[in-house]
Amino acid sequence: MAELSYPFSADNANGGRAIVSQTQWQAMASTWGGDRIDYTLANTSYASTDLPFSARIVNGRSVEIKPGKAWVGGFYYQLTATKSVVIESNPGTQPRKDLVVIQTDMAKSATALAVVKGTAGASPVAPQPRRTPGGLWEMVLYEVDVAAQDASVSLDSRLSFNLPAHIATPWNTKGTASLLPHGSMVYDLDVNGNDAQYEAFNGRDGYVISRDLGKPRYYRPEIVNVPKHPAVWQEGHWRWIAPNTVHFSAFYQNLEWYDAKLVQGAWTCGITLPVPASGAIGQIFAGHIDNTDGHSNGNDMPNFVSILAKVNRGANSQTAWLYMQSKLTPGEGMDGVPFFPRRGGLTVTGTYEAAQL
Repeated sequence: MAELSYPFSADNANGGRAIVSQTQWQAMASTWGGDRIDYTLANTSYASTDLPFSARIVNGRSVEIKPGKAWVGGFYYQLTATKSVVIESNPGTQPRKDLVVIQTDMAKSATALAVVKGTAGASPVAPQPRRTPGGLWEMVLYEVDVAAQDASVSLDSRLSFNLPAHIATPWNTKGTASLLPHGSMVYDLDVNGNDAQYEAFNGRDGYVISRDLGKPRYYRPEIVNVPKHPAVWQEGHWRWIAPNTVHFSAFYQNLEWYDAKLVQGAWTCGITLPVPASGAIGQIFAGHIDNTDGHSNGNDMPNFVSILAKVNRGANSQTAWLYMQSKLTPGEGMDGVPFFPRRGGLTVTGTYEAAQL
């Protein structure tokens, strides 16, 4: 039969089969999801002893494992009572790393706890779990440090659990996420077109956008400490690229035929950011001012000025302050930008830590 499909209520001449072999079941079931403990981590904190398959060392070499349920190699496993497995002695002079695993053994048609012995060495490495369809398939519960000369045995958890299911929303994503379990990933599909398409995470630290999906967001960057003029061009692109992390590019152009002076008492000007930046530490962006027209008509700013834009350490801020190399005494370092040149354009771009968290 060239075509097989299963499981159906009865065998038929079209290749449908009612009964499947364990190998066929494994091939089918392994596509439903990866190996994991059947327990969803939905709280913000846990005691290790409260988790399924929690373990401890007893009598020196035995690992006592509490009940739990798991999905391993396409088969469901239940440990209904506490069980112990024994770590083999290590009388040699070099340490060893073993694994405690849940092992699906197709030759035995069963899944059970097992210990996989590693190789002793000066810097031992734990063996890789076996994942052979139709053979042995293992999910690791613990990595075991077996000291030389039978000195001690210790456990390091390698438990892996379910996550809450990912969900999508047409709108009102933040409010929806607040009613979901901790650890939920939520996708805003922006069906009404009034925001942006993004992925968000509802975790221990609260709701946070983890990344934007699709086109960039737009904003209008403003120049701070310079009087507003009717003839300006403002354009900014930005996006969330990771939790609490923004990438942006901003452009501002003075279309007037005169330089824009600083307001009285100001030492430099700044440019606004799309969302407030964290003031926990200082943050720096790169930029430049094009001053070709203004320089040729008499102002004393160079044609092309390299700019550093700085978010000061301290309070969270939505302004990055602009600095340029001193044109009079370069050895003194950087000065504030004294004016915004006529017909001049400013470009600033960078990545920064936002003030969400």
